[in-house]
Amino acid sequence: MTLGEQGSEAAMADDVITLIQADHRKIEELFAKLTSGKGDRPAIVATLHALLTAHARAEEDVVYPRLDAHHGLEEHKEAEVLLDALKRARPGSPEFTSALALLALLVSHHVQEEESTLLPLLARTSGERELRDLGKAFRQRRQQELRALTVPRKARPASGRGGPTKTQLYEQAREADIPGRSRMSKEELGKALAKTRS
Repeated sequence: MTLGEQGSEAAMADDVITLIQADHRKIEELFAKLTSGKGDRPAIVATLHALLTAHARAEEDVVYPRLDAHHGLEEHKEAEVLLDALKRARPGSPEFTSALALLALLVSHHVQEEESTLLPLLARTSGERELRDLGKAFRQRRQQELRALTVPRKARPASGRGGPTKTQLYEQAREADIPGRSRMSKEELGKALAKTRS
């Protein structure tokens, strides 16, 4: 899925519940493609990684504080670990199959729980305008993350004006599971990330 497709889909809906459910359906489609074994699996994994990560961060920043949803945060962290394992595994390998099955199960449970409990609660406790405001904030946060996650690595400047911030480098280091990242300077984060890419 391209950013343009994501943007046009988002333009059709303006309340946060509809946006979250649309993401859930797209995520389910991506899992179905991966499970079928057809198509460019590394590209599908990259799309799934970007969408799941952006969706989770937008929920964590915009929706969960409104609902005090601690359990959802724990499930997002578990999904991140499995998503990283899926990205590192060779498609078709036992590691890939195992990570995919566990991630699909976790995400399916998470989606079912959100759609049966969290989203109805949000609908009951929020007015139409608030749901649209939350939708706007959710869409903006998700798009921000999607842009950061889908810019090709070679196109990302290593440093200097216009380069990634220390926070962005830290997030990339967290995704790459670089040890000691919390104590690193911006330059050290950049060097550590460059080593993982070479």
